[in-house]
Amino acid sequence: MEKRSYSWFERKRKTEALNLAQIQIAKALETTDLLHKAVHLCLEGKREEAMQSIEDLFKTEEDVDNLRRETFRELSKSGILPSESREDLMHLVKRLDTLADHVKDAARCLKMIGDLSIPNELMEKTSLMTSALVKCATSLRESIKKIVEDPAEAILKAKEVERIEHEVDQNYLYVKSLFVKCSQQMNVGVIVIFDDLIEFIEQAADMCADTADYIVILGSRE
Repeated sequence: MEKRSYSWFERKRKTEALNLAQIQIAKALETTDLLHKAVHLCLEGKREEAMQSIEDLFKTEEDVDNLRRETFRELSKSGILPSESREDLMHLVKRLDTLADHVKDAARCLKMIGDLSIPNELMEKTSLMTSALVKCATSLRESIKKIVEDPAEAILKAKEVERIEHEVDQNYLYVKSLFVKCSQQMNVGVIVIFDDLIEFIEQAADMCADTADYIVILGSRE
């Protein structure tokens, strides 16, 4: 995975903490792509490939956790960054770590029901949710990259995240409404797990929006 350069961080002195944070951010956002890939593969009936994508996601999320711990250790060293900048970075890292946690939990649910027959309509709408989640993460990534060089553009991208998050919410409610229609094709246990699956996707999108709100605050300081 290439190291992505975020101009907000590049303005600061290049330290190990900043380099670690760049990688952590990129990997946290990468989990959304892997989840969407897994859902799409399940929709196509490619169960084995979907399970491999889920395993890749688990490994990536584990990397995110490790990088968060390493980043915090570096940030705890005095003099690395001004106090306000250090706190900003820690808040951002924490939010994206939580995002990756929600995505991992969604993937766990998908793994539990991956070998079962799920109505296509449910999987199609869930794929729309994960597709929108990827768009959320992509806009968030662009917002972070623009935070110093173009704060106004960063804020516009952050507001785009909020718009896309609303799209996830709408699809979430629609999938919930399908449970009654599809109840004859799934047992109660599967419905419960599927409900958890879409709940975690919706929470991941919420965390994207929450992080975007924080980017608006940072951009407004410039």
